[in-house]
Amino acid sequence: MRIDTGQHMKLDQRMKLGQRLIQSMEILQMSNLQLEERIEQELASNPTLEQREAGPDESKLAEERAQEQRDNQEGERDLVITDDAVDPNHRDDFERLNNISEEYGESWSANTYETGESFRPARDDGARDAKIDAMANTAARQLSLADQLILQWHLVECSTNLRSAGEFLIGFIDNDGYLRTDMPTLIDQSPTDVSDKDLDEALTLMHRSLEPVGMAARDVRECLLLQIDAHAAQEDAPDLTAERLIVDKYLKDVEQNRLPRIAKSADLLVEQVKTAIHNLRHYHAHPGRQLVDDTPRTIRPDAVIEFDETEDRYTAQLTRGRTPNVHISPSYLKMQRDKTVNSKTREFLGNNIRSARWLIEAIEQRGSTLLRVINVVIDAQRDFFDYGPQSLHPLPMTQVADQLGIHVATVSRAVSEKYVQAPRGIFLLRMFFSGGTETDTGDAMSWSAIQATLEQIISEEDKSHPLSDDQLVKKLHGHGIDIARRTVAKYRKQLDIQPARQRKEY
Repeated sequence: MRIDTGQHMKLDQRMKLGQRLIQSMEILQMSNLQLEERIEQELASNPTLEQREAGPDESKLAEERAQEQRDNQEGERDLVITDDAVDPNHRDDFERLNNISEEYGESWSANTYETGESFRPARDDGARDAKIDAMANTAARQLSLADQLILQWHLVECSTNLRSAGEFLIGFIDNDGYLRTDMPTLIDQSPTDVSDKDLDEALTLMHRSLEPVGMAARDVRECLLLQIDAHAAQEDAPDLTAERLIVDKYLKDVEQNRLPRIAKSADLLVEQVKTAIHNLRHYHAHPGRQLVDDTPRTIRPDAVIEFDETEDRYTAQLTRGRTPNVHISPSYLKMQRDKTVNSKTREFLGNNIRSARWLIEAIEQRGSTLLRVINVVIDAQRDFFDYGPQSLHPLPMTQVADQLGIHVATVSRAVSEKYVQAPRGIFLLRMFFSGGTETDTGDAMSWSAIQATLEQIISEEDKSHPLSDDQLVKKLHGHGIDIARRTVAKYRKQLDIQPARQRKEY
């Protein structure tokens, strides 16, 4: 084996993404909430970026933007050194520094001026700080489920060993309120001062003491039985014998909707079984979620689509929501081009001004690209906005990219996590892009439209005789849609629709 070294020349082509392009791609992919958070971070870290006061007219915005460009060009002019003979004592410089000190107050210091650290104008106009008010009005962080259960457990009278055992068990309770870890594992991991008996007694005490009832249950059956027993122990409680029997022995049959089998085996009437199952719906199968705030994620539409009756067309307009409107501080622009300012400070301000300008340009580019994509969607999916989901047409992203003259990856990023508000509701923008098939009449129909048709057919069926998947295939064929039974089953599962046997109502 021979090892040697040598020099070689290789010619190849590589594409490297610059910082501005990477930032533009990241901004394009962000939702409104993510963009708002990104701008807030930049406002906190970049002193040259300021939030514009609400309400300026467009002419003023354009004038300020043009002034920023002039300032940037002027700041890049060659350095010209003036003759010291004009002002040998630099009286104008000292006067300028004195004015700056008065403007920025205590936040301006010689140390800040020399080191180039970030600074902001001091404001002492008696007005309340909006950020401080926002922080004060923000809801306090909610306690976790474990913290809430620990607080409850500390109010229970028990021995030290049982208290330690209970605290140990609470650590294994999930957000649904279940203690899913098996007892041998708990025993193996329990502290040395906690015995097997302590764990059993603590668990029994937790079932009687913790609220809501059903906490620390091992499964759904035990959870519901704990709630039924607690309800039955109350004064004037109804007879819950049938409910307890069904939960104790026939939960699997309830899941499969086998009501006649339950009635025959339990010696009950079908009506009694139906009534008992209806009563069971008042109990909570996931008691832990009553203590943990499971508020759905807030959706802010990125654009609003409205119908213009005069022109008989749909128009789109971007929404800003609470996204800050930012611009570059004129004071810092002026200071950055001032040749008498310390070179380190000018360099610091120049870097931050460029970063702020890149961010503003990326935000503007994001809005322009997003609006162009939405307008193409409006033209291609006019039938959807007029007639509903069943009229959704196939729309590949490549088609939109070719129409706009951009890369398909740009379209994908533009529609990622974006929502639009239309007269028919709020929709995920990506929903309008899907493949499809042709109907018997030769019309193109998207997969989403087929799912909507399937959902409508099931909603209109006779619940006492629900349609099987084979029957659904025939019904879809009557709408001009020819798909296989396995495809129907797949779409039904995607729509979270149960099979015919479980949809049947007795």
